[in-house]
Amino acid sequence: MTTPGEDPTALDRSNPEAEIALRAEAYRNWGRWGADDVLGTLNFIDETKRAAAARLATTGRVISLSQSFDMNGPQNGWRRRTNPVHTMLDTGTDAERGSQGFPHGIGGADDIIAMPLQCSTQWDGLGHIFDHGMAWNGRRAGDVVTSDGDLVTGIEHAASVIVSRGVLLDLGRHLAPDSAELPDGYAITAADLDACARAQGESSAVGRGDIVLVRTGQLARVCRLGWGEYAGGPAPGLSLATAGWLHGTEIAAIATDTWGFEVRPNEFDVPAFQPLNQVVIPNIGLTVGEMWDLEELGAHCASTGRYEFLLSAPPLPITGAVGSPVNPVAIF
Repeated sequence: MTTPGEDPTALDRSNPEAEIALRAEAYRNWGRWGADDVLGTLNFIDETKRAAAARLATTGRVISLSQSFDMNGPQNGWRRRTNPVHTMLDTGTDAERGSQGFPHGIGGADDIIAMPLQCSTQWDGLGHIFDHGMAWNGRRAGDVVTSDGDLVTGIEHAASVIVSRGVLLDLGRHLAPDSAELPDGYAITAADLDACARAQGESSAVGRGDIVLVRTGQLARVCRLGWGEYAGGPAPGLSLATAGWLHGTEIAAIATDTWGFEVRPNEFDVPAFQPLNQVVIPNIGLTVGEMWDLEELGAHCASTGRYEFLLSAPPLPITGAVGSPVNPVAIF
């Protein structure tokens, strides 16, 4: 079997099918954790890994890595993805007017939110992406996700799993020190990832069971200039050629500050859509996070020279969901 290269310039830009298939076959983890597996690379996080990660919390500093969940979010309606709609069911006005029907003067407020599960900071579950009708671990997509939801690899299975050592690779600061922001369309390579880790120092070494966070700086730019095409438009991100790095490092999960994790436009001169997602989710079994806010984290890591931390990022245990909103926290 031909080993895929890590040089994006060597991709056959006219043949995404072949380039995707080459990497899917080379890095496929089907059966690695048994026929019934529902966690994929999250299996790399064990109790020993979590205990070691917990020892990284020495100062008590906590940084939220979540964007806001409100009507001012990034979504533009693509494939019916909207921003959250928050509605009050009971208010202080109702309480003042005594219209709530409660005894002895007690009143309260209550509310509801309606939103796609992947409208802001979120995890992609293993049932989110398929490869030629096949889901994670070699299952038929139609046997996994139906109108009743993800019947096999629903995000609820990860509810008590995603706590581990987090590592920030600040590619924005590393590759563009003047602006700390990569340009849209920049394809991050495996060499870029390794060079960034070396430059940041020992605390950036990436290993088994880690959750890697890649800061491109795109979120900082859109927060300054407006959302524009952040949701689905051009973006810096990982090259398809990093599939081998994502597999070989044995990381548990990865998250970025962009809408789609990989570089956009995708690296082909013919129609293509999210080829790296097609390799890593259904074939490698990698959990992917998107639209994370890594700005405060990046500034803190740069000022302290420390790029590792305890990361707690459990999804909401929404039965049968193929993704989940999340409020990840980095604890130093």
